[in-house]
Amino acid sequence: MKSLNIAATEEMAGLRLDKALAFIPEIENRSRAAHLIDNARVLLNGKVEKASAKVKLGDQIQINLPEPTPTELQPYDLKLDVLFEDEDVIVINKPAGLVVHPAAGHAHDTLVNALISHTDDLSMKFGEERPGIVHRLDKETSGIIVVAKNDKAHESLTSQFKERSTHRIYYAVAIGTARTLSGTIKSYLARHPVDRKRYASVIGEDRQPLIDQEEPPLIGKWAVTHYDVLARKSGLTYLKLKLETGRTHQIRVHLSENALPIAGDVLYGADKKIRTIEQKGIQEDLRKLPRFLLHAAELGFTHPKTGEQMFFQQDWPEDILSLIKKWGLL
Repeated sequence: MKSLNIAATEEMAGLRLDKALAFIPEIENRSRAAHLIDNARVLLNGKVEKASAKVKLGDQIQINLPEPTPTELQPYDLKLDVLFEDEDVIVINKPAGLVVHPAAGHAHDTLVNALISHTDDLSMKFGEERPGIVHRLDKETSGIIVVAKNDKAHESLTSQFKERSTHRIYYAVAIGTARTLSGTIKSYLARHPVDRKRYASVIGEDRQPLIDQEEPPLIGKWAVTHYDVLARKSGLTYLKLKLETGRTHQIRVHLSENALPIAGDVLYGADKKIRTIEQKGIQEDLRKLPRFLLHAAELGFTHPKTGEQMFFQQDWPEDILSLIKKWGLL
């Protein structure tokens, strides 16, 4: 392990600890600094402090850098649908069925493994097991995802997603008929109290989702989904959704809790609602779905190096598109 011992300089004075560490050449950016602080590898005047701790001129900072270790991730030979790539970012049209990063049951057949096979240039931080990943799509969700190829790009993109300055549009087919043509769904999302595989809105005493931002609940993350109904037919609703926040399962939870589970989404009750569809042919189509019908169709962000506004658009996979047309939703 390499240890650095430095005294805080004038340019560091008055800054948060994570921002101050970004001035050190061996660290370079705030993202790496936060990673070290979170792992108790930084001492400020001999004490472990939070990233928000203020640094004073002359403060003694000790940093224990981890030894660089080769990644244990294995390459996965999968041809990727690359929409854009340069030395900083790579934009992928992810197919349904592909997990984004290694997890239980998917150690070697993920997008991350495929990216390692595709390029040697990915943001690795300090032994990061999710190289370059700044946002996620669920396994069964198809569509556009951006990946960072170096740490500065990683930090920039992470900040953009956190600050909600990115543009994200999804399309979904839901079972049920939406009562309004447009609207906004707001709630705090947390793990479901009974089924840990699911998420749910935090409920108040009136059995309604809590939405007061002045008095947030003790658990849950604020989530906002805007929607427009594009078509309603045969007991199905075709929706365009704009994410203001990007919480785990956000669209799936918000739609299912509004009696509009996404077609094919068994985890959130879509299978139980198929019988409400009158047309037997559509019922049969829904039962045969290999995935749930959610697609990340548009992604916009600011290029981390050039500052250029990047915009990407991708339609549904052809097999799903043909079904949507067959059902009269397009």
